[in-house]
Amino acid sequence: MADQKRNEDKVKNSAPKNLMIPMLLMSLREWDLHGYKLIEQLSKYGFTSIDQGNVYRTLRQLEKDNMVQSQWDTSTGGPAKRIYSLTDAGEDYLKVWADSLQQYQSIVDHFFSMYSNMMTNPFLDRSSNKEDNDQ
Repeated sequence: MADQKRNEDKVKNSAPKNLMIPMLLMSLREWDLHGYKLIEQLSKYGFTSIDQGNVYRTLRQLEKDNMVQSQWDTSTGGPAKRIYSLTDAGEDYLKVWADSLQQYQSIVDHFFSMYSNMMTNPFLDRSSNKEDNDQ
């Protein structure tokens, strides 16, 4: 049981990092939003555990890198909110992410195709596959 947990942690830690970045950029492509709304969007996209501090640090870094810009919104009652929007450089960076993720998606699709085939054909002789690969 401990080995299974260790293996699960190893896989989770080797999964693609920073998928939050393209999702933030995608959200800002559609709308100008403040941080709390962006965090809500991430939840809707399927992010299960969101470190709010990390989201704001990421937004600040994206702003330093000229991928997003922000301004204070004081039009509503209550405290001012920083509204983020996508820049042209952020739009270009989002395209790079999309191209990269499309390549990654192809690899993932191949993996699941092979895995599904393996699971639906459990009687395949694994040793013959290994022999074929060794040649």
